[in-house]
Amino acid sequence: MDCLFCKIIAGEIPSTKVYEDDECLAFRDIAPQAPTHILIIPKKHIGGVDEITEENAAVVAHIFTKIPEIARKEGLTDGYRVVSNVGKNGCQSVRHLHFHILGGKQLGDSMV
Repeated sequence: MDCLFCKIIAGEIPSTKVYEDDECLAFRDIAPQAPTHILIIPKKHIGGVDEITEENAAVVAHIFTKIPEIARKEGLTDGYRVVSNVGKNGCQSVRHLHFHILGGKQLGDSMV
């Protein structure tokens, strides 16, 4: 599989890790859109939100328990945004499920 995030998980491509366990990995985005911009991904390849099923939903739930822990560790005490782009029209740049944690400043009101 030629997936950028799978290669990061495998250690073939370096990343700046901020959290890792058996199910997920969180690392700093290389093109940050906010002062704090972290990606959190499942270690098992799931293409995107549109590929979440009953069988793999537990890893997504696990990721969502880690997001607040990571946000607190990063000092995002006044709030943050969690975003996941899906597919071509949603501007998903890597076809591996990932959630952006964005914060560190007052974010804009508009989502698009």
